[in-house]
Amino acid sequence: MIERIVYQNKLIAIILRKDFHNEGISFLTDNNAQLQLGYLSHPAGHEVKPHIHKLVTRNTLGTHEVLFVKSGVIEIDFYLADKTYLESRKLSAGDVILLVEGGHGIKILEAATIIEVKNGPYIEDKEKFQKEKD
Repeated sequence: MIERIVYQNKLIAIILRKDFHNEGISFLTDNNAQLQLGYLSHPAGHEVKPHIHKLVTRNTLGTHEVLFVKSGVIEIDFYLADKTYLESRKLSAGDVILLVEGGHGIKILEAATIIEVKNGPYIEDKEKFQKEKD
């Protein structure tokens, strides 16, 4: 299953659940998305031809993150850019989420291992606004 979290026509996140399956290549993002999320499923013997990615200049604004929940259960809270709480979703082992817009917080509900991928470089003192506790 694929779930899109949308608020006022803005994509906040895409959740790819562990039970999703589709043969071949399925991209879950539009071609103009700053971070592309694809799902690839090929039979044994399939080959991806060797290739090199050309050096292309890309301009990005903001940070997009992909989280792969390797084990455990987490809950992600979604926030709007003004730090207003929007909604929450639980993710468990095997689920993947692409965080696109707004903010987020993560609660670990069961001990979890999470793999994170995001665009860089990381600029420590300019990366985040912390949400004040309610």
